[in-house]
Amino acid sequence: MELEKLVHIAGLIGEPARIKMLWTLMDGKAYTATELALFAEVSPQSASAHLGKMVQANLLKVSCQGRHRYFSYARDEVAYAVEGMANLISLQKDKLIPATKDFPFRYCRTCYDHIAGRAGVVITDRLLMLEYLVEKGDAYAMTAQGQTFFKDFGIDTDVLLKLRRPFARPCLDWSERRSHLAGSLATAIFEKIITEDWMRKVQHSRTLSITAKGQLNLYETLGIEI
Repeated sequence: MELEKLVHIAGLIGEPARIKMLWTLMDGKAYTATELALFAEVSPQSASAHLGKMVQANLLKVSCQGRHRYFSYARDEVAYAVEGMANLISLQKDKLIPATKDFPFRYCRTCYDHIAGRAGVVITDRLLMLEYLVEKGDAYAMTAQGQTFFKDFGIDTDVLLKLRRPFARPCLDWSERRSHLAGSLATAIFEKIITEDWMRKVQHSRTLSITAKGQLNLYETLGIEI
């Protein structure tokens, strides 16, 4: 029975138009059916049919605002699954892509609601090296010194720990082939960094640009240069 469910979900995600829509939603925004149709290069009617199937399967959810209906992930696990699929891209094929073509995207970008790319991996490595986080099974646990650090950083970890979603977990980065930080803590760090203007979102892209202020503060706060 579970295998049949897996086959069904794989079929839904694997359809070309649907995976394009799901990949588009990795920027954490909600989109209309018309917008997703453009990204997926299908007609509005076809997009509506695809979206309806994904909503029914609890992959997507719909939010209504006025006359518009906006689609987004129904749960975080959908984003993790899409990012995980990206890790299946052949490393050999990646080498055929000019190194400068998508360097900013690979260097620093969003992975749904947290920081990914080279920058995300470097930040995660540093949090582990400073022992603010430690590996615990398939998740990360916060240490006492980590709790103090995040409190000073302006993040209330007590609130995050009470949420139903995972607090801190590794997320395999498809471009770095190493893990960056995901979970509610990663989201809080991302939101703090954006609010403080250490990084800025690039319009119509998942790419993040690191500001001069961000470079200085990341070095002063974590001792890293990115």
